[in-house]
Amino acid sequence: MAVRGIRGATTITEDEEQSVLSATRELLLAILKANPTLKPEDVGSIFFTVTEDIRSAHPARAAREMGWNAVPLMCMQEIPVPGSLPHCIRVMILWNTDLAQKDIHHV
Repeated sequence: MAVRGIRGATTITEDEEQSVLSATRELLLAILKANPTLKPEDVGSIFFTVTEDIRSAHPARAAREMGWNAVPLMCMQEIPVPGSLPHCIRVMILWNTDLAQKDIHHV
């Protein structure tokens, strides 16, 4: 079995707690839909990053609220590169799967 990465990203219009949580839930649900055999018990860990203009909530909270309580989750801040996409939430899911890299669907 290999460890495969699934990446995804979304943006919010303003830094508000419910915006962060809602956008993160939508992103994770889209990843689940795109990768229908993905199950939380097969996830090794999830890394969330946010741009420096997001401070109202940890995206990992949305994953926990979805029931991903046994998955190790970590939130970090993106490198503040001038001209980068603002209000962006990114995720990297490390998935233990027999699928080939080409069969992983990023969102």
